[in-house]
Amino acid sequence: MAELIDGKKISQDLKDEVKDKVASLKEHHGIDVTLAVILVGNDPASTVYVGNKKKACEYTGIISKSYELPEETSEKELLELIDDLNRDKTVDGILVQLPLPKHIDEDKIIRAISPDKDVDGFHPESVGRLSIGVRGFVSCTPAGVIELLKRSGVNLDGANAVVVGRSNIVGKPMGILLLRENATVTICHSHTKNLKEICKNADVLVVAIGQPKYIDASYVKEGATVIDVGIHRIDGTKKLCGDVDFESVEPVAGKITPVPGGVGPMTIAGLMNNCYQAAVMKHDLV
Repeated sequence: MAELIDGKKISQDLKDEVKDKVASLKEHHGIDVTLAVILVGNDPASTVYVGNKKKACEYTGIISKSYELPEETSEKELLELIDDLNRDKTVDGILVQLPLPKHIDEDKIIRAISPDKDVDGFHPESVGRLSIGVRGFVSCTPAGVIELLKRSGVNLDGANAVVVGRSNIVGKPMGILLLRENATVTICHSHTKNLKEICKNADVLVVAIGQPKYIDASYVKEGATVIDVGIHRIDGTKKLCGDVDFESVEPVAGKITPVPGGVGPMTIAGLMNNCYQAAVMKHDLV
């Protein structure tokens, strides 16, 4: 029976650490940390995510500036708002909630955010900094996965790590972060041959394939650590599942993240940490 990796507890620990650091920044340097959050339209899932981010800001002592724009907001209007926020010296981080309405080019919006305020870690410059090991912002979900692994006592040095999925937001940065921890990394995707055999060799298996319950016990080595990044609703119910068939894999794995309560909470905790780091870098305190 696998040990459950408790993302709720670890994310709470991380938020508590950020809360202390934000308070210290205010006490010793008189600096407030401020995040601007932009939501365009009224997508229900996006509205929930933005609400959770505001709550996390309130908990950690980060000031949250909210910009809730109507669905019909033009790309030009959104770019003008981002430009204003880029120049606003009181704002440390800018987050545009995705997805955006179809008439707005997401890539153009991501590129418009200053790399020094890109707390989501999506800007090409942020990705470049990550690739060459220069300090910058790391995409919150992969950063959260690394925290889960480290704080659960998983030794990544020399480990055989397999990432299933090659998205710009999770798969690719996940591979780079695992390399940074001295793991030997294989990234798999829809064109990978012998996927099952490759996964079966993994000491650490990170699954971000976007297909519910795709990975079952036949993909998992006995005692492996399995991190499930996926989240899906089960057949119109309120129940959630991941990309991993938890019931099948849990008896085989050594450690495993549940869905919900695994990777999900870490994403927002990672965002809060990035906001703190943005303020620290802006004031050249490290």
